[in-house]
Amino acid sequence: MSVTRIATRYAKSLIELAIEQGKLEQVHSDINTVNAATQNRDLQLMLKSPIIHADKKIAVLDAIFKGKIDTLTSAYLHLLVNKGREGYVPEIATAFVIQYKLLKKITSVTVTTAAPLSDAVLGDLKKKLLASDITSDNLEVLTKIDPELIGGFVLEFDNKRYDASVSHKLEELKTQFMKNLYVKEF
Repeated sequence: MSVTRIATRYAKSLIELAIEQGKLEQVHSDINTVNAATQNRDLQLMLKSPIIHADKKIAVLDAIFKGKIDTLTSAYLHLLVNKGREGYVPEIATAFVIQYKLLKKITSVTVTTAAPLSDAVLGDLKKKLLASDITSDNLEVLTKIDPELIGGFVLEFDNKRYDASVSHKLEELKTQFMKNLYVKEF
């Protein structure tokens, strides 16, 4: 079975369980905590190691997350370890966040610019996106800085990309000049 399918199924079951118990927001917060922790290479290697016994993995997870996450999330992590799926925790956490955003109708928009955006410009961008009806009413805007863009911006959401950067326009001009077949004869 593919990693994506495993992650999607386990994330879906956790969302359904959290909704059933009325703990969706708490579990979402816990999963973000777990996802941040699993970015640590040592923890990832420990979870994926076939040599380390499940009891040791559970003890390590309890030591890390004791008192920081809800009992439901803790029990879920124990279940993953007992089923031998602990190596997929980062992927399951990512799939959970994606499904949570779909459930709550949250659109994540990434804006990449050459220089930091002011709050006024960011507010105007949000208003235009909401008015366009191509995003849902709940927007989550992430900003990135890439000096190689020279100017303009790149907007990414829902597997779509709108590139209005100066570097992109220059690249388009370059390809147009390269394709120019007109040769003036003397």
